[in-house]
Amino acid sequence: MSQPVMNSFEQMQEGRPTGPLVRGYEVIIGFETHAQLSTASKIFSRASTAFGAEPNTQACAVDLALPGTLPVMNRGAVERAIKLGLALGATIAPRSVFARKNYFYPDLPKGYQISQFEIPVVQGGEVTFFVGDESKTVRLVRAHLEEDAGKSLHENFIGQSGIDLNRAGTPLLEIVSEPDMRSTAEAVAYAKELHKIVTWIGICDGNMQEGSFRCDANVSVRKPGQPLGTRREIKNLNSFKFMQQAIDYEIRWQIEEIEDGRKVQQATILFDPDSGETRAMRTKEDAADYRYFPDPDLPPLAIAQDWIDRVKAEMPELPRAMAARYVSTHGLSGYDAAQLTQSTALARYFDDTVAAGAAPKLASNWITGEMARRLNSQDISIDAAPISAQVLAAIVQRIADNKISNNAGKQVMDLLWAAGCIAEAPVAATYVDRAIDDLGLKQMSDTGALEAIVDGVLATNQKNIDEYRAGKEKAFNALVGQVMKASQGKANPAQVNALLKSKLS
Repeated sequence: MSQPVMNSFEQMQEGRPTGPLVRGYEVIIGFETHAQLSTASKIFSRASTAFGAEPNTQACAVDLALPGTLPVMNRGAVERAIKLGLALGATIAPRSVFARKNYFYPDLPKGYQISQFEIPVVQGGEVTFFVGDESKTVRLVRAHLEEDAGKSLHENFIGQSGIDLNRAGTPLLEIVSEPDMRSTAEAVAYAKELHKIVTWIGICDGNMQEGSFRCDANVSVRKPGQPLGTRREIKNLNSFKFMQQAIDYEIRWQIEEIEDGRKVQQATILFDPDSGETRAMRTKEDAADYRYFPDPDLPPLAIAQDWIDRVKAEMPELPRAMAARYVSTHGLSGYDAAQLTQSTALARYFDDTVAAGAAPKLASNWITGEMARRLNSQDISIDAAPISAQVLAAIVQRIADNKISNNAGKQVMDLLWAAGCIAEAPVAATYVDRAIDDLGLKQMSDTGALEAIVDGVLATNQKNIDEYRAGKEKAFNALVGQVMKASQGKANPAQVNALLKSKLS
């Protein structure tokens, strides 16, 4: 039988690495993330989970907790929990138990939420990600199935609030991490990686604006070597930008409270994007306050091994496995491979570029560099890129073949990007070659002509020659620049370097 799994945030993190100190304090961060599962119906009823319906039009008798109604488990929600467990390398409990989490709030008709407590369906696991080029791993405590509550509406109600129960009963997986994060950068990178995983395997659409992926950050500070400080939980962070701002503010606030001689009180807090500040919502409850007990209307959830095996066989290649394949097959660095597997669309674009003939390393550099810069500046995804993978492959091939320089490649991309060149092979190569000719960017292939330019530059730059021979490397770069200018950027930089060094020696 599975053993009880509890959140260990209060426990000391023996042996965990210390992150960068903030004003002499160590930051401790853990996450509780609610991923709304992509089922068509709710976790214990047949009511629709579609977003955006008129208030209370998708709440059935079970969701309203009318007398005599009983919950019935949604098999699709369980299957999605199995997928997550497999993706995170976690243990999937053969037997898990549902509990009633008791609290009173207007949007909770039953007076309790059906959740899991002592024996969750997914136990342990980990999330590995990069912060810059450094790999980090956060351990997970659990992921448990539960139902969502309704929603209180305060807009357009003068002195009153409305209740919308459309969301009541929507299936959630609450994913609880250990407090292993030591900086805001780590926290945001962890959240992004978890978001990537749940969308990659198709269990959640990841829409943060609609509340499909909601993060609660538990934040505390302490002096190195001291017991964990009192944590405050920042609720419902629905964008990575606000997540960073909220955690940064909360860290500063807690340090100032301590240094001013006040004690940090455990609380649930909200982040106000307009003011950039956090504010207390209510005193933070502990598990005992919810009076958990097994739900008498739901039998234990039993998951047979053959069900797990069947789900595993249908799983897509996971980001970590795909990144490892890129490293072993294409010789990419672990960091580059991780960047290319940020989404299935990005990985597919890279695969298509390589399949069209581009060298993997050069294709990787262009996709994570020049392509990413352009996509970010226009706030569009790789799916909406105005040039096809085959066009990029043709540009990369021309650079590899020394027909154009790297800088000329950017100019070709400028032209085709603006034109919206979504072409397949072999037409893509024709468009790229035409753009090179129209822009006059073809590199000089006549060695004699290039040597004449180099001789002309050397004849008029004696000062740089003397400085180079005196050991000043910058003087050599200046000579290269003069040759490139004289050739209108068409000279092959490698040939220029070789010719100059030959003549200067």
